[in-house]
Amino acid sequence: MHVMAGVLRDAQGRVLLAQRPAGKHLAGFWEFPGGKLESGELPQPAMVRELREELGVLVEPQDGVPLIRVPWHYGDRGLLIDAWQFTSWRGSPASLEGQTLQWQMPWEVDPTTLAPADRPILQALRLPAVYAITPADVLPDHAGTWHARLAEAIELGARLIQLRLPLWPAEQVRDLAERLQPLALRHTARLLLNGDIEGARSLGPGVGVHLKGAQLGELAERPLPWSQPIGASCHDAAQLAISVHLADFATLSPVAATASHPHVPALGWPRFQGLAEAAALPVYALGGMAPALAEQARRHGAQGVAGIGSFW
Repeated sequence: MHVMAGVLRDAQGRVLLAQRPAGKHLAGFWEFPGGKLESGELPQPAMVRELREELGVLVEPQDGVPLIRVPWHYGDRGLLIDAWQFTSWRGSPASLEGQTLQWQMPWEVDPTTLAPADRPILQALRLPAVYAITPADVLPDHAGTWHARLAEAIELGARLIQLRLPLWPAEQVRDLAERLQPLALRHTARLLLNGDIEGARSLGPGVGVHLKGAQLGELAERPLPWSQPIGASCHDAAQLAISVHLADFATLSPVAATASHPHVPALGWPRFQGLAEAAALPVYALGGMAPALAEQARRHGAQGVAGIGSFW
């Protein structure tokens, strides 16, 4: 079943949510407005029709920006949710089908109140287009320099940063995250520890974990509460499928050849796109990337780009 979801975002940045009414599947859960394509109907006309019938608003297809495609299964029922974001429309949204409506900032939405298939849409709204990862060769005695550098990056707009510092003792990385945590929370930025679940758990909101590929097969459920972000390192479809149940987003690599892994075959954009669009969570392109490639990555189904060298 192909379903179109309209993410309406107002001038304050709030998004519109609709509550599924009593008697329907997943009654009481919130979702982004929309509905399924009719027989022979094209996606964009279906989006226009659904938002007009459900909310009484008129959107122009050319004003929509593709956000994410979410393949999902509820038991034996398969869905493909095609989510598009709109910041302009004609009319005032109203409940025409008996559903309760509410406007909320994306960071204020409790993911557990959303229908499961809508949670990846929320994460795509929350996540930035650039995911910066600290260089692996930073020495422990450069902690002061990197505290200042990371604080400046957050002040200048960095909203997702992985503290990948393999030469540092774990406690020193946790201390750095704790010192940056108040600043990150003020700016709605998120810091992720590399593989350190316990460290993230001890620090709490604003600090999460980026799971290593080897950890994916060791976990049976999400290791942190929804208030703490989780990323996952993936290299193939199997790891992406596992990550859907553990993480908010994934990195997929290597998209292009890299000097650090010269013998690892690059995915290339077509293969990356196929894997990313088949995954039910936002995916960052990693490997040979730069911030300037974020828009190209988005055209190939990515949330954005992740990387090290040119990201600093």
